[in-house]
Order: sequence, then structure tokens, then C-alpha cells
Amino acid sequence: MIALIAHDQKKATMLEFVRQHVDFFRQHKLVATGNTGKLLSEQLGLEIERVTHGPNGGDLIIGGRVAEGRIEAVLFFRDPLTAQPHEPDVSALMRVCDVHSIALATNQATAEAVVRMLSDRTSS
Repeated sequence: MIALIAHDQKKATMLEFVRQHVDFFRQHKLVATGNTGKLLSEQLGLEIERVTHGPNGGDLIIGGRVAEGRIEAVLFFRDPLTAQPHEPDVSALMRVCDVHSIALATNQATAEAVVRMLSDRTSS
């Protein structure tokens, strides 16, 4: 399962990234925080499990699934220039990805690398 999260200022970037790789994402189970999942589902027709909005605990739900071994990668397009009210949750998610050695992409360049890595795994 791949988790998709985007701060408000990065949602358009996430939408365009997923659109460019839509065939890849159609081959995977997806989970996303509320508004990100709604946007991707409505705009691209992807089947996405949606958890609550990030500031309402969505980041923590994704982090819990990482800890349970249910997530193979997290694509989290963060806005590093805007203070986030749920920054402790964001930090916790990043920490749990590090602890469990789960790929975490925080921008388009690292997301490209994660998609390539996962594509190589499935084609092997």
C-alpha cells in the first residue's frame, strides 16, 4: 500500500505527479489523507482509501499503519515554508518511517525515485 499526503500548497503538485504516473498508481493499493484522497479520486478516478484530514489525525493514522507494516512507501508533499499546526504529527510520521525503514518522499524529485524503486520491484 502506498500512502499519499500533500499539504494544501502542494496538492496541485501531487495531483500532477500522480497524473504523470497514473498507470503505476492504478496497480497499487492507495491510502490518502482526506482532502488529498478526495482530490486524486475525483480528478483521476483512482480508488483510494481515505482517512481523516492530516491535522485531524490523518498523519498519525498513516504512521500507525507504517508501524504495523501495512505501508510500503509514503509520498508526502510537504510545504516547508508554511508553519503547520500539526507539525508534531508530521515529525512523528517521518520518525516512524525512519524507524521502520519505509521509503518517504517529501517532494517530487524523491517521489520519482520511490516510484522507480517500486516499479523495479514489481517488474523483477
